[in-house]
Amino acid sequence: MGNKENKMFCFQCQETARGTGCTVKGVCGKDPQTAAYMDVLLYAVRGIAIVNRTLREKGTADNEIDHFVLDALFCTITNANFDDEAIIVRIKKAFEIKNILVGTAKKRNIALPDMPEVAYFVSEENYLAEAAEVGVLSEPNEDLRSLKQMVIYGVKGAAAYTEHALNLGFEDHDIYAMIENALVEISRSDISAEELVSLVLNVGECGVKAMALLDKANTSSYGNPEITKVNIGVGKRPGILVSGHDLKDFEELLEQTDGQGVDVYTHSEMLPAHYYPAFKKYKHFVGNYGNSWWRQKEEFETFNGVFLFTTNCIVPPLKSATYADRIYTTGSAGLPGAKHIPNRQKGGKKDFSALIAHAKQCQPPVEIEHGEIIGGFAHHQVLALADKIVDAVKSGAIKKFVVMAGCDGRMKSREYYTNFAEALPKDDVILTAGCAKYRYNKLSLGDINGIPRVLDAGQCNDSYSLVVIALALRDALGLKNINDLPIVYNIAWYEQKAVIVLLALLSLGIKNIHLGPTFPAFFSPNVLKVLVEKFGITTISSVEEDMKRWIRA
Repeated sequence: MGNKENKMFCFQCQETARGTGCTVKGVCGKDPQTAAYMDVLLYAVRGIAIVNRTLREKGTADNEIDHFVLDALFCTITNANFDDEAIIVRIKKAFEIKNILVGTAKKRNIALPDMPEVAYFVSEENYLAEAAEVGVLSEPNEDLRSLKQMVIYGVKGAAAYTEHALNLGFEDHDIYAMIENALVEISRSDISAEELVSLVLNVGECGVKAMALLDKANTSSYGNPEITKVNIGVGKRPGILVSGHDLKDFEELLEQTDGQGVDVYTHSEMLPAHYYPAFKKYKHFVGNYGNSWWRQKEEFETFNGVFLFTTNCIVPPLKSATYADRIYTTGSAGLPGAKHIPNRQKGGKKDFSALIAHAKQCQPPVEIEHGEIIGGFAHHQVLALADKIVDAVKSGAIKKFVVMAGCDGRMKSREYYTNFAEALPKDDVILTAGCAKYRYNKLSLGDINGIPRVLDAGQCNDSYSLVVIALALRDALGLKNINDLPIVYNIAWYEQKAVIVLLALLSLGIKNIHLGPTFPAFFSPNVLKVLVEKFGITTISSVEEDMKRWIRA
């Protein structure tokens, strides 16, 4: 089976067609040629990694190359970039970088590995045809393909988190080396399944490092998240709605809109920006508009203002959409027809003036809901409540913690998570991070001795906070193993940042994770068997059955 049989092949997200793979057009909206360009880009980046690792081992490493690799990986994440021209620019840059690296190796008489990726070059007119030779299905062995794709998807997620930290001036060169090593190892023709399993866990360790780095970057820059009530209504001035995950972009936009007569709102995964003390000084930072990313086609119609996508979570608008000409992208994000805000120059800031001028011409948002939601329960804040929480556990007031982190998505089956949250006994607390929370964060679930029953740590990368909290609870309760805690992991996944969170949890030894609403299509039967036997991974069934199996057992 090969790419030549299909217009494309992609199975990296949870909503992949028929639960097996998108072969005609991506469910996300990705066109076949875009998928092909991404396949070529990823293969070209593997060539860079092979040459650069060789040079790194000889004492030569270039951070700018590492930065390019982060961006190239990030732009191929689901719902991040739909702009063919933007991908082609990166392909050309990848070949240019690799040629320079190869030239450096020759000058220094450094022998390079005899691997196809090193010599790989294809002209622009052949990108589409070449994709069939280098895409997902170019690995014929189903199990090796499954493990290699787990590595690639995990690396994409780690790259995304690492790029956010980099934007704030924080780096960890070990992460660059781990990402590079992963790309090199999956390129080996002689790698075994056993080696790939170890590599998958190594990528999970890379994910832990990346999330810890980003946590440090965010909190050092903007303070520790604190308990915050977030307005979900609207103001009376024109608005800018910011989606995605990048807090540096958000900071610079807030600075440039201050005193400009426009209001700024968060959307979907940007909601946790409200929890950081540094952003609370901006009076025009009004609230959060709407719900999870997949609702944007309807909710953007009523917002009336301008939209800024800082990262993934883009849903290409319908041709009939009235808001399509008000979309701006930046960073690794891209959308044909949208206006792209260029990257900041070293030491400078991005220029949002065109976006702001556009926003001033718009009508104020239409209110679609009102009230408040509460969040800000990252590890620093929860640990401040540790004594209260531990007392509640010891007294029996809190029976279980249920980690319901991860992603949201369009499938009707995801109503399961709303129903599951509603069905939980009143003595259970939900720990969440990521946009999965939109399935239940507006429910009236109450509190336990003043502790809200939904503790939102923040964005998907803030799943790291949930691990820190779990480890602190383990120590406070005098337990030897994190798996002895009264915690259930019922995690929803959608894209590659959820994959790196899963691999990170596995690398930390966390077992019995329930993954849904379906298993990834890239889990081959044999690989799934290993995950079940070694880590106790299962999927969801019905709310009633899962309550019996996990909660009331």
